[in-house]
Amino acid sequence: MKEERFKKNLYAVILSLFFFFICSTSDLLLPRSPLAILTGGRWDLLQPSIGISAMHMQLLHNNKVVIFDRTDYGHSNLSLPSQTCRNATVFDCSAHSLLYDVASNTFRPLTLQSDTWCSSGSLNASGSLIQTGGYGVGERAVRIFTPCESVSCDWVENRAYLSSRRWYSTNQILPDGRIIVVGGRRAFTYEFYPKNPGKSVFYLRFLAETRDPNEENNLYPFLHLLPDGNLFIFANRRSILFDFVNHRIVKEFPEIPGGDKRNYPSTGSSVLLPLFLTGENNRSKVSAEVLVCGGAPPGAFLKSARTIPKIFVGASRTCGRLRVTDPNPKWVMEQMPSPRVMPDMLLLPNGDVLIINGAANGTAGWEDATNAALNPILYLPNEPDPTRRFEILAPTRIPRMYHSASLLLSDGRVLIGGSNPHRSYNFTARPYPTELSLEAYLPRYLDPQYARVRPSVLTVELAGDMVYGKLFSVTFVIPAFGMFDGGVSVRLVAPPFSTHSTAMNQRMLVLRVRRVGQLSAFAYKADVDGPTNSYVAPPGYYMMFVVHRGIPSEAVWVKL
Repeated sequence: MKEERFKKNLYAVILSLFFFFICSTSDLLLPRSPLAILTGGRWDLLQPSIGISAMHMQLLHNNKVVIFDRTDYGHSNLSLPSQTCRNATVFDCSAHSLLYDVASNTFRPLTLQSDTWCSSGSLNASGSLIQTGGYGVGERAVRIFTPCESVSCDWVENRAYLSSRRWYSTNQILPDGRIIVVGGRRAFTYEFYPKNPGKSVFYLRFLAETRDPNEENNLYPFLHLLPDGNLFIFANRRSILFDFVNHRIVKEFPEIPGGDKRNYPSTGSSVLLPLFLTGENNRSKVSAEVLVCGGAPPGAFLKSARTIPKIFVGASRTCGRLRVTDPNPKWVMEQMPSPRVMPDMLLLPNGDVLIINGAANGTAGWEDATNAALNPILYLPNEPDPTRRFEILAPTRIPRMYHSASLLLSDGRVLIGGSNPHRSYNFTARPYPTELSLEAYLPRYLDPQYARVRPSVLTVELAGDMVYGKLFSVTFVIPAFGMFDGGVSVRLVAPPFSTHSTAMNQRMLVLRVRRVGQLSAFAYKADVDGPTNSYVAPPGYYMMFVVHRGIPSEAVWVKL
């Protein structure tokens, strides 16, 4: 009996040591085993209903999220405060926007006056949300939401500010703090907020040329501000380098191979991969690479939207990478593990790309897709072996189809909401009813086994705002003694405006760490160079993460 107990205890000790060894060594990098692929990350239902379907989202620098839907479909399931009603197309005392508090997991209604259906947005340099366009009386509107710590802040609207109707357009903040608004349905132009003195709207032939008859496939064009100060614009299958100061096309890039369409309604998604400002002698020559994934074949929208019965064509399963700063850039094509239309693509703090939401068949549009993509996909842009760049992650139980949204939170979680592929709220439709819930996806780096090597930021030594090119210091702790190997990365992430698989203004900067010194058994201090200029980092608020062995800290907010 004693011998049997001894064997059991010995086995337990050996097993404990084994798991300690595995956890200790696996902290060097996130796991890439088949088991990790099947169990990557976890899900948390935050709210079974917030009363509205989250078509649009924006994280603010006070860790609150502005969420809104459209206003023209009738009443929502969230009431406005007493005596507050809208006199629009119908008398409506329900809210179509809200402010979600991440820390307390609570929300309060906000008041929209004009229709925000399929609109666009961007944070300005002071951290206010500048929200543009929409439908009907909202198509030329600019709405401003300025963060505050009281319950008094709400939308302020100017319904007649924009020079052109902006429905399905895209925004990007510029180096001088202005915001460019590009395209929209039958709007082959761009304009600026605040308005240009003199001429206020400019024609861009590229937008007309990329429109497919009857299908469009060029709405919500992808915009990325490049390190040379020019704008990368992608629509349908084509892309250009655009000088918005002198209003000219600098160059046209090769068409993305394969034939699939990439923009609404054949909706794919795009990110500007992290910009590395880490070189000692070449920080003025920053390499930039764009990633485009998903979409649908030509004609897919006509088959799903205008045939009876509907035909749901298989979505695109390809991704294309283009190093736009190369002298003669060429697309490098890769294949996702499964096809996907209407994906969201988010940059995670460790530099990986999360591909989430959407469907495997059909296109964007009312009831125009099926076969929900429940498993997120992780793309590892720095993995040298192309066959190992994609990982399939843990599935959600809630389909997120047309009119869903997602964004990265400062604690490293991903906030997901929305999905309403119907003309109005429909809670009995099967298999994809209107979804009012809010959930969080927790990437694998938030697993408890990494707590020992997860950094925590104590202080950021700045005399006010972060200054371009100026050195600053970050003090952080690593909980486990002896686990710090000297390698640490400091990254700035701009919070995007998320809607229709487009994360407007999303970008990540990997800063140069000059040196790291040890202050105590667990505390360290990193001296870091600020971003070089406003071309690589437009002015505004950024989440600053410290990343150690692939594990990010919770972010602190800094202002450039």
